Amino acid sequence: MSLRPALLTALSLLLTLAGCAKRETPAEAALATRTLLVGNLAEPQELDPQLIAAYTDQNIAVALFEGLCALDERTSQPIPAVAEKWEVSADGLTYTFHLRVTAKWANGDPLTARDFVASWRRALAPAVAAEYAYLLYPLKNAATLNSGQLTDLSALGAEALDDHTLRLTLERPTPYLPALTAQPVWFPVNPRVLAKFGDVNQRQPAWTRPENLVGNGPFTLAEWTPNARLVVAKSPTYWDAAAVRLERIIFFPTESPEVEERNFRAGQVHVTYSLPTSKLETYRTTNAAALRLDPFLQAIFLRFNTTRSPFGDARVRRALSLAIDRDAITASVLRRAQKPARSFTPPNCAGYTARATVPTDFAAARQLLAAAGFPEGRGLPSLDLQVRNDEYQPRLAEVLQAQWKKELGVNLTITPLEQKTWVQNQQTLNYTLSGAGWIGDFVDPVTFLDLFVSGGGNNWTGWASPAYDGLIAQAARSSDPATRHDYFQQAEALLLEQAPVAPVYFGVRAYLIHPAVRGWEPSLLGLHQYKKVYLSP
Repeated sequence: MSLRPALLTALSLLLTLAGCAKRETPAEAALATRTLLVGNLAEPQELDPQLIAAYTDQNIAVALFEGLCALDERTSQPIPAVAEKWEVSADGLTYTFHLRVTAKWANGDPLTARDFVASWRRALAPAVAAEYAYLLYPLKNAATLNSGQLTDLSALGAEALDDHTLRLTLERPTPYLPALTAQPVWFPVNPRVLAKFGDVNQRQPAWTRPENLVGNGPFTLAEWTPNARLVVAKSPTYWDAAAVRLERIIFFPTESPEVEERNFRAGQVHVTYSLPTSKLETYRTTNAAALRLDPFLQAIFLRFNTTRSPFGDARVRRALSLAIDRDAITASVLRRAQKPARSFTPPNCAGYTARATVPTDFAAARQLLAAAGFPEGRGLPSLDLQVRNDEYQPRLAEVLQAQWKKELGVNLTITPLEQKTWVQNQQTLNYTLSGAGWIGDFVDPVTFLDLFVSGGGNNWTGWASPAYDGLIAQAARSSDPATRHDYFQQAEALLLEQAPVAPVYFGVRAYLIHPAVRGWEPSLLGLHQYKKVYLSP
């Protein structure tokens, strides 16, 4: 009986000490299991690489699939991936890619040259309606197949010489073709898996579920819990599996940067997608080691639906573009973390900087609006601006609302939307005015200016200009870099004058990263080779 009080005292002390012990955060616990925890902004809209339209979806797709080439983060240049080497003919019209004999699908099937050919034919099939199909247009007959003018898919300039050799025949010399093959629409999709769900040349959402998806990347899809998390696990069949040091990656769709920043402080994630601008100075002074500010090949802009009144009139569009005080926006909303955009293409994009610019000129804007029949905004209906419900776009819209009301007498309403709806509305022209963003697919002005050709898969403005199309086509046929850039200069000047879009600012990627994350290189295009990333306490 005398031992009982002492025993109770000892137990009480142990419980007290246990309660005082620091609890391990999920980020710390994940180090032992080699699990990377990543914020990814939005719920995935699509994991079929040939149908992906959102950058946040591409961020996941590069873990599940791999193209002929990948892009080196530091240089943005193509490096061998599924293809271990390639040659190009003297005239630049024929590329021969040699695939790795060890390349396999996640189910263990060999990955062959024929799988690539079948995948590209599928991406160009009109019924699939792949928005990024135009990135395949350098291939001979790709554009006419995609438009339906030509129906024999075997006419595509892509031929499997044997299981591991691909010969690509081009419409015109395309020196950046290897970089193009690192884009999702060029990724292979397993034709035998797709065939289980019906016609391979139709959209088939079921094949991208965790129990069905078979990719060829360093990871496989293990779990997809909508609006909660998406988990990928290391693939044992990947050709370079020995180099992959992570066992799992968990992507969290967190649309609020404020919530994501709190999650980072609480040890819930290793890498955030972004950082609230209000927190920039705090991290600069108190935790600079966690803060990353990476250059980013991104343009943020407004899209005008030119098929809807009043934006069928270029004078109205141009007036609104001239009445944007971009310096005020970057100062008040973005804390000068980003730079004002007075052209559409970011400066020094592979040696190209636009000569044409959009100034802030309220007087000229008022004159244009009056000439269009809306002096001081009278007679102009209230305009609705759709924005993604993130940290930046609603606040940017509020500044525009005040600027346009004060300077032009224009009334603006603001409609915040979740990313999936925001993207879908732009794709279907279900908007009048929309906030928008574009991240370069590779480092070249064509990745920005090619967006606005008539009927282009990502031309979500309804705008069509034969003159613009002609300039882009002439640039594509030009082998001399200076001549090619001159055509781009003319095209961009026309784009800014006709104003189907209004540039606002250029991006810088601000985010937080845990000190245990290694191999996470700064990337101008924002994407990372997860096979190179690892965790080290």
